[in-house]
Amino acid sequence: MPRGLVPASIVLGGTLLSLIGLTWDIQWHSDVGPDTFFTMPHLFLYAGSAVSGLASLVVVLMTTANAKRDRDVDPIVGGRAVGVFGRTFAAPVGYLISGTGAALFLVYGLWDQWWHGLYGFDAVIDSPPHIGLLLSISITMVGAVMVFAVARDQRWGLYGVIVSASALLVFSMVTSLGLRAAPGTLFNPVSVGTAFFSVMILFMAAHVLNRRGGALAVGVGVAVLQALFWWFSPWAAEVYADATGLPLRDYVDGIPAMPNMIPMCLVVVAVAVELLHKLPVWVPGAVGGALIAACAPIQRLLTYGAPFHVTGRYLATIVVAAVLGALAAQLGRRFGHMLRQLAPAKEDNHA
Repeated sequence: MPRGLVPASIVLGGTLLSLIGLTWDIQWHSDVGPDTFFTMPHLFLYAGSAVSGLASLVVVLMTTANAKRDRDVDPIVGGRAVGVFGRTFAAPVGYLISGTGAALFLVYGLWDQWWHGLYGFDAVIDSPPHIGLLLSISITMVGAVMVFAVARDQRWGLYGVIVSASALLVFSMVTSLGLRAAPGTLFNPVSVGTAFFSVMILFMAAHVLNRRGGALAVGVGVAVLQALFWWFSPWAAEVYADATGLPLRDYVDGIPAMPNMIPMCLVVVAVAVELLHKLPVWVPGAVGGALIAACAPIQRLLTYGAPFHVTGRYLATIVVAAVLGALAAQLGRRFGHMLRQLAPAKEDNHA
């Protein structure tokens, strides 16, 4: 078995558990409403971070022990080790990030327990401790991408980058919801944020993989997760509501909340990125941002039957998304370049 595969897979599995818990929790808030600290969706969220955090801790402790014994530390396992707390620990950088996210999740989890003890039920998902929890999971997911980026020249690293980047992109849709509080009289800030995160992560993954079809592979990976969660989210919320004796809300329409945040046109955007790869990076980025913003109200029309009219705000949203898409493409390429630097020189690679 390739060295580094087992801990990387465990960290990735933990992030996927958290993603399942998140889409379930969002659907629960939408279809049922109040929850407590120890609900099943929350337990999936906690378990995911615990799994990723423990795997990261084990790797850090093993790396530290090998470093203190003057044994060679294989850089393919999470990247080259860096000193932590005055070189008390030697931590592979990828696992340092994923472990830090998991540790922060523990802190915000304690805050969330106190919050529930003080206020009881949560009626919404964007309570202050939940925001901290979601940001912590995002950090762990970034760490997972870093861990696999180190081994991108190996088959398991290649597939791991695709899956971990797809999970990060899906998770970032919740981050975009934080923009609802931003003034949006001239354009839709959520649509613009969705376009920005989607384009940035697509370009980041494509540059890490550094091969044709990288962006498309992530686009397909996101589409697979979207399809799975489209079925799972409302089903899990209804089954769990029946098991706990809580009724569904009267207006439940069966449309999954979180999967419907993901742009259905993302595969088309990925194809456009692949076709325009020879142009300056900002060009496909602008095209991708504009496509996502343009398709957002059409997606709402198809799923919710919401009215759609071409207005000045709609056109302004497309323009702003195109500008930020161009910026996101530049940032994504730079982040991808940074991730590529995590990998050891080819002569240091081990199978």
